[in-house]
Amino acid sequence: MNEKQLSMRLERVAAYLDSYSKIADIGSDHAYLPCFLSLRTESIQAIAGEINEGPFQAAKKQVSRSGLSERIEVRKGSGLSVIESKDKVEAIAIAGMGGPLIASILEDGKNRLAGVQRLVLQPNIAAHSIRKWLIHNKYYLVNEDILEEDGKIYEILVAEPSKEKRHYTEIELLLGPFLSKRRPVPFKKKWQREVDAWKQVLKELEKGKQSNETVAKRNEMIEKIKMVEEVL
Repeated sequence: MNEKQLSMRLERVAAYLDSYSKIADIGSDHAYLPCFLSLRTESIQAIAGEINEGPFQAAKKQVSRSGLSERIEVRKGSGLSVIESKDKVEAIAIAGMGGPLIASILEDGKNRLAGVQRLVLQPNIAAHSIRKWLIHNKYYLVNEDILEEDGKIYEILVAEPSKEKRHYTEIELLLGPFLSKRRPVPFKKKWQREVDAWKQVLKELEKGKQSNETVAKRNEMIEKIKMVEEVL
């Protein structure tokens, strides 16, 4: 494997991990991320966790082909169950899944997060569900990133443990406290697409029978469109 084989999405995830020496990549697929990091920085040791047999075997082959079997351990298991306290993991990456699934992996394995200094999370959809989990579990967002690759837009959330419970507004939970301030091009593109889709749903709701439930849903959508358009 060489550096060019990594997608731009995973390269951006890697950039938030390379100052740590003990890393776990959960749902590692072909173990591209830990291989990339380990080839670039000799001090890095990693765990590549995978629940499914096919990707687990593919990860083992990739690690072996890269000559990294002594520095990357491929483990089969669900979510954070592949991490043990003796591993002394400093940073965890979970990339390429839906936001609710990432949040549930964190929730199910939160007893294994002791000592972890950073979470780098890349949801394909519904990043707000991760932000909600983070604030309820005393993790503080230290950065957010967004990029477009092959026509798809990806968000990256970088969080660290905090002793204080943080508070975000409804719009910050939805759009991200960092991203809503910076508003880079992919951010504007993503949320303009969302607003256009909501407006289409709104048109359909207005055509249909106006029950109490429909009116409530319609009002909620109008409010959401208004909030997002104000930020854009």
